[in-house]
Amino acid sequence: MSETLPVTDRTRLRRSHTRGHFDRETVNAILDAQPMCSVGYVIDGKPFVTPTLQWREGNHIYWHGSAASRALKNSRDMEVCLNVAILDGFVMARSGMHHSVNSRSVTLYGRAFKVEDDAEKHRKLGNFVNSLFSGRYDILRPDHAQDLKATMVLGMEIREASAKIRTGAPVDEEADYDLPIWAGVIPVHMQVGEPIPDPRNREGVELPDHVRDFTL
Repeated sequence: MSETLPVTDRTRLRRSHTRGHFDRETVNAILDAQPMCSVGYVIDGKPFVTPTLQWREGNHIYWHGSAASRALKNSRDMEVCLNVAILDGFVMARSGMHHSVNSRSVTLYGRAFKVEDDAEKHRKLGNFVNSLFSGRYDILRPDHAQDLKATMVLGMEIREASAKIRTGAPVDEEADYDLPIWAGVIPVHMQVGEPIPDPRNREGVELPDHVRDFTL
């Protein structure tokens, strides 16, 4: 049975309560399905949001960027909000009020920490690449010391989080179902295309399985 995260004042849904999910299994599944995220934080009393990529290891989530980034420097040891969202469809109703989207999202709150140890940071970055492309990090040119110095990795324990999911058909007012207006759902899918080789690839370099078979 999946562990249920505590419902806090920040994670509880004010509206559409039935769409809320607080079990780790649901939260983890959405995080694992979409690497793109947005991290919100406050600098000098002003809000900022930064898009980046995230990956999960157990009950922790990690993201990375330039060590010179003001966003990452200021996110360290401070409260942040991280969101992952997946659009699954446009919901077309019989009134503008009831148009919606089918979607899955997770919002997490917590205190970010910096991965300080170089060996641990190296492992985290390897885990990040391999989480998307199994085994790729192991065949790459080894990181230079400057590569690690130029990269910051931040993490956060997944302790305060909620998922929100909407599926299914539009929900119209009962009287509107008799209107001669088309209603339904336009599905939206994230699609992975055919790999495009770098024109500077050496002759004879073959497409690896982790690229050929890549899916999200």
